[in-house]
Amino acid sequence: MDNVWFASALWIGLALVASVGSIYVTISVALVEIVVGAIGGNLIGLPLTPWVNYLAGFGAILLTFLAGAEIDPVVVRKHFWSSMSIGVVGFLAPYLGVLLFARYALHWPWPEAQIAGISLSTTSVAVVYAVMVETGYNRTELGKIILAACFINDIGTVLALGLIFANYNLWLAVFVAATAVSLWLLPKFGPWFFQKMGPRVSEPQTKFVALVLFFLGGLASLAGSEAVLPAYLVGMVLAPTFLKDRELPHRMRVVAFTILTPFYFLKAGSLVEARTIMAAGGLILVYLAVKMVTKFCGILPLTSYFRFERREGMYTTLLMSTGLTFGSISALFGFTNHIISQEQYTILVTAVIGSAVVPTLIAQRWFQPTFRPIAGET
Repeated sequence: MDNVWFASALWIGLALVASVGSIYVTISVALVEIVVGAIGGNLIGLPLTPWVNYLAGFGAILLTFLAGAEIDPVVVRKHFWSSMSIGVVGFLAPYLGVLLFARYALHWPWPEAQIAGISLSTTSVAVVYAVMVETGYNRTELGKIILAACFINDIGTVLALGLIFANYNLWLAVFVAATAVSLWLLPKFGPWFFQKMGPRVSEPQTKFVALVLFFLGGLASLAGSEAVLPAYLVGMVLAPTFLKDRELPHRMRVVAFTILTPFYFLKAGSLVEARTIMAAGGLILVYLAVKMVTKFCGILPLTSYFRFERREGMYTTLLMSTGLTFGSISALFGFTNHIISQEQYTILVTAVIGSAVVPTLIAQRWFQPTFRPIAGET
């Protein structure tokens, strides 16, 4: 579709269909957007133009940043061992399980099996955060514990991908150094700048955040990494400021959920090919099952150990079983660097997208725990 405005109308129209549909079926709009994207991609072929990829990438970056900004340091310190344990096991259990399955059951070579294990080890910050905001659980201790555990889980994924396949060059050193300096300066300069500017129609605070995210994202790309990776860390160091000023993250969420994230979730769904599902559906389901079973075996006992209520334990385990952003990034990394084939990439991406839908749908339908907002949260 050469006409950019007709193409825009198509994407936003699908986003509107997903938004209205999510209201009637009472399921997170992120999941409905993935399903609508899959249907649209197979029936009419959604045009993945450079501007669509840009908006989808920006949506992933901003959504990941906002998820990091929801991590309350007080809650994390209070529940440090539960968040840390669930996050670490949430990474290790599926990583090792999928890695060993791909290597010894399917006889994939070690590099290909490593990509499979890393791709399916993730917990989707994008999906979990979207569900948390829509249901209001981002204002509960349980929600903040889950978001903190997601962070630990995905840090494991990022480290595994970086340590095993990274290009150890000058740009990587520059990226790491610039990120470290930014994380040190932002908690000092950010609050002063936000207070100095105050609420303005021109939104200087939002532009400042976007500048930092774009700059670090550019360095990450030069280093052969992904622009979304530093966004979570930036959100974390600015979280105390955002938690004090609830209006600022609210304004940023309006921008993200109205314009940007629909492109990300619709694009993720459009990558699902019906032909591949029919040809390799059994293997895709097996990969999804291995991920979910290993997540359950690792995380559910921990929720009992840390005295979560039964529904809270199941809800936590199911949301920690999701995958999308870093899973698809890892699979795409393997494909673009010629580590895995097109067929393997499609199988892994479809399994990753399936993990965004299946456990979240089960969690929302049958295991939503009692809503207990933190005192003072509105």
